[in-house]
Parts: sequence; C-alpha cells; structure tokens
Amino acid sequence: MTDDSDNYISLFVLPSTQDHIQGVLNAAVVFVMYGDYECFQSANVYRLIKVAQQQLQVSFGENNLGFIFRHFPQVQIHPHAKRAAEAAEAAAAQGQFWQMHEMLFIHQQELENGYLVEYANRLGLDISQFLQDLSRGTYVDRINADIEGGLRSGVEAAPALFINGIRYLNCWTVEQIMAAIVAAND
Repeated sequence: MTDDSDNYISLFVLPSTQDHIQGVLNAAVVFVMYGDYECFQSANVYRLIKVAQQQLQVSFGENNLGFIFRHFPQVQIHPHAKRAAEAAEAAAAQGQFWQMHEMLFIHQQELENGYLVEYANRLGLDISQFLQDLSRGTYVDRINADIEGGLRSGVEAAPALFINGIRYLNCWTVEQIMAAIVAAND
C-alpha cells in the first residue's frame, strides 16, 4: 500500500448544492450515500438511514442531519439501474426527485422503461418532458459524474456510505448507524 491509502476513506467530491439533499447542507452530520436502484442492499441501507434519521430527529433537530444520494449504478450486474437513475434525474427536473427515488427503491424489481413511465405518471409528472429527457439521455453526464466521484472516493460497489466525508465501514444496522451519527456529531 502506498501513502495515498487515506484518499480511499474520504469523500472526493464534497457535498454541494448540486446534490440531492434531504435536510440541510451545513448540518452537523451529513450522510452521502452512493447507491444503485436495482441493488437490494442499496434499498436496505437507504431504509436503515431513514429509520435512523427519524429516530434521531427528535434529539438532534431537523437541521442537524443531512442526507445526500448519489448515483452508482452497477450496470454490469444491474441492467436497469442506470435507466432508473436517469428516471430519478428526470423527476428531479420536475421537483420530484425524492418521490421518484422512493418509488424506485420500493419497486426495484420493476425498473423496465414501461414501469418508469408508470411511476412518473403516478407522481403527476409531465410525461412528454420525462420521455424526452430519457430519450435524449439528458442526465447521463450527471450520473457519470456521480459514478466518477464515487470511484475517486474509493467506491467500488453500491451501497457506499460516507458520514461527514469519512467512509462508513461498520455493520449496516440501525443501531450502528445511529451510533456513528452520534459520534460524528460530537
């Protein structure tokens, strides 16, 4: 190992207003998750973080926790993941990122194009705009930038989680994640 091993545990691309964020950017504790909509573990980690957030909002207050999701579709094993990420971005353009994000994780076995349109329809999106964005590949560059940032942060597979810029490598349980949040806040 060389001396740059430290680069692999810290976040290369710092949180910014370009990110999709729940909470605030300058929160005491900011999670950054690299995820894949077709990945079962990504969905589980997202749910764990949501539970931890809900439990800690009482003691921390809403502005002390931030959650950022970045795309890391693993196209070699998940053929629909990148298209699902594009659908999330197309929904984001219409102010519905988190709603689509939630829908994609709930229905992660059904991510073919027809289903994506159905989800967009359920969210009341402008379908012609949504389809145009998908057919033009409008958000491919953004997704590739997320992937690139992940790779430069040492992410090799989704899910990958960073808490206040440091890679989280402990067990994926609500208790462990809550303990990490409390530690990061100290």
